[in-house]
Amino acid sequence: MKSSPLGGTEPEPAVDVLIESEAWRMLPEAEEIVRRAIACATASEVAIHQRGAELSVLLCDDQAITGLNARWRGQEKPTNVLSFPAPPLRGAIPAEKVPLGDIAIAYETLAREAREQGKSVSDHLSHLVVHGFLHLLGYDHCVEGEAEQMERLEGGILARIGVANPYATGDANI
Repeated sequence: MKSSPLGGTEPEPAVDVLIESEAWRMLPEAEEIVRRAIACATASEVAIHQRGAELSVLLCDDQAITGLNARWRGQEKPTNVLSFPAPPLRGAIPAEKVPLGDIAIAYETLAREAREQGKSVSDHLSHLVVHGFLHLLGYDHCVEGEAEQMERLEGGILARIGVANPYATGDANI
């Protein structure tokens, strides 16, 4: 157990970060940013029951995410972040980690969007990690009311990290 960002000792989620693309060398602290964003998201009330969970984050390039996007969403183009929630487990043992799913983030799209929006790549990475994590918890932004709720949650979590709310300025590109 580690000290939680909320105080106390809560089990942090097990986060497996796979850096698949050399492009991520441009942001050597990427893994640390991912882990901090997940820890802050997990410490929020929205994810209080997910603290003992596990998830994977793939840091890839546009080519890899285009393949994933084509296969799973039927859109043969790069995107910034994809989330793949794990199916619910039946008969899980309470002491075991519960799989939440996987998140994939493409460096080139992330960097381009950050540049276009005048924000740092690290801040945009934090945002995409939080966004992808909320998708793993079942939040979505396809319906207006749900989008507003998800944006509020993202803004609150990002504030804990010290990242400006991208929805306040209309700079969010999700």
